[in-house]
Amino acid sequence: MNMNSQFSIVYVLLLVLAMTAGCKGMTGKTAQENVDDATLTASVKAKLGTEKTSYLTRVDVDTDNRIVYLNGIVDSDEQKSRAETLASEVDGVNGVVNNLKVQKHGHDISRELG
Repeated sequence: MNMNSQFSIVYVLLLVLAMTAGCKGMTGKTAQENVDDATLTASVKAKLGTEKTSYLTRVDVDTDNRIVYLNGIVDSDEQKSRAETLASEVDGVNGVVNNLKVQKHGHDISRELG
């Protein structure tokens, strides 16, 4: 093996090592953890979308380390509670942080959030 081949092999190994370390370094999570969180987010959104009424499709869903965060505006305390219940029923979810706001009728809550 000549010197250029050895240098190329070392360079590729260092590049792979840097990329692997970079995945965790940028987000604090491994690539698998990022995939798991994305899968949970999609599963929660799908579950919320199966409700008879469409109000839960307006709920923003984020997941970090298997903790689901619900954000947005709903029309009632019942809707807020239902969204949390549905999210907690998804397999793999370790907790739900319900940041949903209840919009009072005749009151524009978006100004308060904005």
